[in-house]
Parts: sequence; C-alpha cells; structure tokens
Amino acid sequence: MGKLSRIAWLYIGSVVAAAAFAVVRGPFSGIQWDQVVALGLLLVACESTATLLNSRCLAWSANTTASLASVILVGPVGAAIVGSFTLLGIRRSPSLTQRLFNTGMFTLSAYLAGKTYLLSGGPVGTPQPSSFPGVIGPFACAVLVHVTVNFSLVAGVLWLTGEPGSAAGKVALDFKLWVTDIGYAAFGVLIAALWSVLGPFTPVLVVIPLLAARWAVAQFAAQQRAYEATVSALCQAVETKDLYTRGHSERVSRGSVMIAREIGMREDRVEAIRYAGMLHDVGKLGVPTSVLQKNGSLTDDEYAAIQLHPMRGLDIVREIGFLDEALAGIMHHHERIDGRGYPMGLAGDEIPEFARVLAVADAFDAMTSDRSYRGARPVPDAVAELRKWAGTQFDPAFVDAFVTAIDRDGWQVPEGAPADAEHATAADVLSAGVLSIVGRSGSTPNGTGMNGNGHNGNGRNGSGRSGTVAPAGELDDPTGPLRAIESL
Repeated sequence: MGKLSRIAWLYIGSVVAAAAFAVVRGPFSGIQWDQVVALGLLLVACESTATLLNSRCLAWSANTTASLASVILVGPVGAAIVGSFTLLGIRRSPSLTQRLFNTGMFTLSAYLAGKTYLLSGGPVGTPQPSSFPGVIGPFACAVLVHVTVNFSLVAGVLWLTGEPGSAAGKVALDFKLWVTDIGYAAFGVLIAALWSVLGPFTPVLVVIPLLAARWAVAQFAAQQRAYEATVSALCQAVETKDLYTRGHSERVSRGSVMIAREIGMREDRVEAIRYAGMLHDVGKLGVPTSVLQKNGSLTDDEYAAIQLHPMRGLDIVREIGFLDEALAGIMHHHERIDGRGYPMGLAGDEIPEFARVLAVADAFDAMTSDRSYRGARPVPDAVAELRKWAGTQFDPAFVDAFVTAIDRDGWQVPEGAPADAEHATAADVLSAGVLSIVGRSGSTPNGTGMNGNGHNGNGRNGSGRSGTVAPAGELDDPTGPLRAIESL
C-alpha cells in the first residue's frame, strides 16, 4: 500500500477494531485449545506460503481451510482466534499495516462465518458419523459468508487505496478466485470429519493437497503475469517506433475499460477489451519506421501502409490465444458508423462492439494528447467533438457512456496537455462543438473538410488526389483527416 488517505486508515482501523472486539468479548468456555493451536499453525503455514497474484502484493492463500474447520470444531470465537494467527505468518512482503488488515479481515470473516453456522443450526464440536449430512447445510452457509466477507473487505481496501477499476481490484473480485476459495473450503469440513480419528494430526494430512492447491493457483497467477508481460512488450515495441504515441496504448486501454464498465460488460469481456486497447496499434510494427516518423508528405504507397496497420496488427497477434474477442477490436478500430472508415468500410452494427468502444477511447486520447502536428486539446473540447460526431464516426451509446464515466471519475491527461484539461469533466462541456475532428474525405458537398488542426483542407486531404498527404501521425490519428485510397 502507498500513502493512505484518512478514509483508508479509518476503514483499516475499523476492520481491526471489529475483529479485536469479536475476540475479546468471548465467551471462551468450551473451547478446545489444542484444536485452536493445531488449526492456528495450519493457518500460519497457509499464510506463509501465499501466492502472489500481482505487483501490488495482492496474494491468495488457503487460510479459508483452517478457518472453516475451526467454525465446526471450536465455534465463532475459537474460529476468530484461529484467524488471528494470520499475524504470525512469515511472509516478508506485507507491511505492518497490511499484516494488521489481513489479520483483522480473516478474524472477522471467521467470526461471522461461525455465527452464521450457529444460526443455521450447525453443532459445534468434533462431528460424529451421525452428524452427517446434517452439518453440510450450515457449513455451506458459513462458507458463503466467509468468502463474501473476505473478498468484500479486500475489494473495499483496494478501492480506497487505488483505482476501482485497477487490475488489483479486478483480481480481488475475480469470479475464478471466488470459486477457488469455496472449493478449498471443502477441506475444512474434511478436517473436522477426520478429527475424531486422527486428532491434532489431521491438519498434517491435508497439508499435501493444500500445497498442491497453492501450486495450481501459483501457475494461474504466473500465466496472468506472462500475459501482461507479453502485452507490455508489444506495446513498448510500438511506442519505440512511434514516439509521439508514448503512453497512448495504456490510455486507450483505460478509456475502453471505463466504457465497458459503464455499459455493464461482463468482467471477462472487460479484461479482453483492456488487452484490445493495449494492442490496438500493434500493427504499426508492420509499418516501416521511416514512414511512421516521416515529417514530410507521404506517397500513396506509404499512405496505404498506414491504413493497413489494423490488418497487420491482426496478423501479428492472431495466434495469441488469450486475446479472443480483442482481435476483432484490433482489426476494426478505425471503422466508422457511417461506413467511411477502414480497413473494410463496415457500418453501424456491422462493426464489432469492441471496435466501436476502442474508436471512442482512441479518438479521445488522440485529441487530448500532443502530436507532432498539433498540441493537445482540453478535455471539454474533446468531449464536445465526441458528441458532435456521434452517429457519424462514433457509436452514440458508447460516446454517452464514456462522457458519463469521465464526468464521474475524471480523466488524467498526459503531461504537456493544456492546464485546464487535467481537472475538467463532461459537466464543463457546452452543447455546441468547439473544434472539428472529422472533416473527412467526401464528407462535405464540395469535397473539403476540417483537418486535425481545425483548418480547412482540400486536394488529398479532401476528396481529390492532388496536393500533398499529411504526415503519418496525422493520417493514423482517428481525429485527423481521412482520404479515400483509390488504389485499394
């Protein structure tokens, strides 16, 4: 955790205080302390071998197993005491604040699970054969409460210490981890059932399958990190070739996720569109560097190479299995609702949903970023342009969703953007457009249009073939002029 706000400190303090109160108030009568110690040591072993899920030190452990076994064997207070053994874990990565929060979280989760178990009619103590299957129902209720409280508290602290849509927050709420935790909770009832036979040696018996579970989760986490590394490497390669778009891919990814969450996309699709945003310009790797960084006019062949970059991008990443639906977004993010885009001239709903989302985020970041041929525009002007061209270049529903998200969450502009852009929101935008993004080829009766600098253009920047072609950066810019390529 970085520097914490007062609200974050209050939240963490409240969790720790509630957990301490649950333990201190007791009652302690009837608790079998040998069971508490044995299960506590099992929990310490699980906590000490937790699997790191990402760079923010979010980790998963099989603590749930020990906590839920204690719910059956020693009741709510005993389970809370077992949960407090989290403080003794020997992992080096958690800070003192994180360690205290984790301890409070597991203690409170175990206590509330124990209370739920009792309220559901579950008997406390070492179960006998006659206890089954009657104990299963109350135990299932306790599992759901334990996992829900655990994940909710984690999501809360991540939300207060970072961005709600951050990767860490996503992992904390990942449905796969919910299912994983619930699955390994079943070991808890196994420990309780075997206690009458093996006694305190029961935890030793389940250590091996728990280590296997830890290995499986570690492989999943390593795979996710490999995905991230692959995407980051490709983005870095693109930005090395096209210096003026440095940071552009990350911002388009962030904007696309904002739209996706606003329209209620499933979490797995949100993750896919995040990858699509990161890789939408990967096709530039197939465009000669001399063309991308050329400041002068482009030939027809060079211009054609620029407009082919979406298809080259698809060729580069089509074999990367985890991208799935992102591939369609990468291929078609320069299509337009009116059918005047490229590479295939799709229109309306023919354009894949991911591509329509990316188009909005891509254009917005292009407008609010410095380019070689113009300076960054303020956020209110860029939002006005999105609204102006909704229904022509952009999907109106996704423009509305993006504006709503910006109005609520704001937008962090790149360094060097206008000072009044950084804290602007959609609420500041007037209904009238200020600058034009699309004065596109053939978009006006006389064949003239408005280029990326807000100046009228004709010839190659209009519908004709005479004159000069703009620099590569402007031609690829979704807010710059579009010229039909008659040779394609």
